[in-house]
Amino acid sequence: MNNTPITTPETDNGEKYILEVNNLKEYFPISKSLFKKNTVYLKAVDGVSFKLREGKTIGIVGESGCGKTTLGRTILRLYEPTDGEIIFDGVHIEKLKGEALRKLRPNFQMIFQDPYSSLSPRMTVGEIVGEAVKVHNIVPPEEYKDYVVDIMTKCGLQPHYFDRYPHEFSGGQRQRICIAKALALKPKLVICDEPVSALDVSIQAQIINLFKDLQESEHLSYIFISHDLSVVEHISDDVGVMYLGNMVEYGSKREMFDNPLHPYTKALFSAIPIPDPDTKIKRIVLEGDIPSPANPPAGCKFHTRCKQCMAACKVLNPEFKDVGNGHFVACHLYDQEVMSKPEYYEEIVRQQEEAAAQALAEAEAKKPHWFKKKDK
Repeated sequence: MNNTPITTPETDNGEKYILEVNNLKEYFPISKSLFKKNTVYLKAVDGVSFKLREGKTIGIVGESGCGKTTLGRTILRLYEPTDGEIIFDGVHIEKLKGEALRKLRPNFQMIFQDPYSSLSPRMTVGEIVGEAVKVHNIVPPEEYKDYVVDIMTKCGLQPHYFDRYPHEFSGGQRQRICIAKALALKPKLVICDEPVSALDVSIQAQIINLFKDLQESEHLSYIFISHDLSVVEHISDDVGVMYLGNMVEYGSKREMFDNPLHPYTKALFSAIPIPDPDTKIKRIVLEGDIPSPANPPAGCKFHTRCKQCMAACKVLNPEFKDVGNGHFVACHLYDQEVMSKPEYYEEIVRQQEEAAAQALAEAEAKKPHWFKKKDK
């Protein structure tokens, strides 16, 4: 693919897109074969598309195992993308390698979930924050210490912490060190992977407010991955909902929280606690477990758990469509063409069920006599 910078499109109101993700896929082989077509893949990210406006935040939510973290790491090129496009600030980065990728690395950083394991216990805070500053020559050597101390101060860390070690700090302070480490490279995009889930609630509020203050002062763009929908509602401008490797719904924060469309989104958002004992919450309880991403169901991946499942859902993969106001959803309930011919899809399902029953009967008939007795 041509890596020549392209003009980054602007939004309707003139804001620039810092990141565009088009049909991104990340497959991991779990059962290799001599013949590539027989290899079994775990489809961790399966055709995800979205755009992030410069200086804004997109929150990514979904159940554990839906592909949120893998999506973030693939965008950051910690994993090699299987397919799709990643356009960062006008440059296709999905195929960049070596020195070309290294030069862009400072522009996109990641803050990991566990501040306890993401910091080297053998390095001081100053060394941790400043290590990459030296590698990428962010500032001249004579300005190095002043620059690192300034970054630490912006993140709420005292200058005298420079020579102290990570084990001397609390969880909240360690996460501030992680934020300072990412911020030291002057990034344009920061991917935050569950950055407050390991912290106490009171500390969470401080870190979230720090993220917002830094975004305003440094003009940062965030991809904020979280299970905590209340935190996502507080910090995000746009929200994307993932299920089994797919983006099933995406839109502005207000559109998503005020008018969720996909049955999975409705179930997910119904779990948000309301701080009013007199308000009755109508919870939508999903039955069954998430199917395996190595062997997802045909059609809509959510149909095995959806109470509004139709025949079309079992055979046809829903298209990710804009239903208005930049609100995208992948659900047949909002596809007029599909909804207009239910009999057609019911007939397809009936034929498939008959074919499956016939194949099972034929396989049963071919079993040896002694094997049939053993089955009984």
